[in-house]
Amino acid sequence: MTGSTTTLTQLDALESEGIHVMREVAGEFERPVLLFSGGKDSIVMLHLARKAFWPAPVPFALMHVDTGHNFPEVIEYRDRVVAEHNLRLVVASVQDAIDDGRVAERADGSRNPLQTVPLLDGITANRFDAVFGGGRRDEEKARAKERVFSLRDEFGQWDPRRQRPELWDLYNGRHKPGEHVRVFPLSNWTELDVWRYIEREQIELPAIYYSHQREVFLRDGMWLAPGGWGGPRANETLEVRTVRYRTVGDMSCTGAVESTAATIPEVIAEVGASRLTERGATRADDRASEAAMEDRKREGYF
Repeated sequence: MTGSTTTLTQLDALESEGIHVMREVAGEFERPVLLFSGGKDSIVMLHLARKAFWPAPVPFALMHVDTGHNFPEVIEYRDRVVAEHNLRLVVASVQDAIDDGRVAERADGSRNPLQTVPLLDGITANRFDAVFGGGRRDEEKARAKERVFSLRDEFGQWDPRRQRPELWDLYNGRHKPGEHVRVFPLSNWTELDVWRYIEREQIELPAIYYSHQREVFLRDGMWLAPGGWGGPRANETLEVRTVRYRTVGDMSCTGAVESTAATIPEVIAEVGASRLTERGATRADDRASEAAMEDRKREGYF
């Protein structure tokens, strides 16, 4: 009698791991939530969640920390996906936090660092005890230190010394009242894995991920889009360039890359040839210092 052997591809293994993590959280925690920015990683997370619980609906809400300086294409996509799949969306607003005096507008116009307070307030107000994030270890040094289940204290802060071992993919979600756990189902994925999975699953993304013409200006070596956040300055000139975005964030700190990659195969070829991570190439907030991301994570950032 001849036995049959099934060989999982790399994408199959990553998908299986992500679905396993989603189901573990749904079974272990009372009030999970999935952070959803309309960026490619959160879109892939939502796709995994829909697969994990199909044909039942996704058993947790989505939460978007809205800076007020988002790309319009991304907000349109977010609202359309929520309506199409009958999902519950919680919006934590940076503008509301500014209006209430909980945070102060920055001189450089960037609201990305201001997201921590509304994020933590949203978690506390809704009593979320597990928060899915789209962070991947290949993105940045601090994120490479994260476990899949990452404990946050009662102030939402991260202490790398409290990271728990995850031998044999056994996850420890124990936490005290007031604490919560950040969960990263895409920890072991790379940017290239994400794009190959998007191609395989035929996942729709906001149009800004593909080559298009846009007015941009050059600041500190990055092509930024103009907007109400304060750019361009008097000495900065708007130009029409053929660009796309590798990552999505606050318009004030998310740079475009010059690109003619207008299809998923073209993007995959471009990403495969790149020697810079997407955050290193396009996120001004990560250039503040070598420890910029780790400092923000210790305060409660994503």
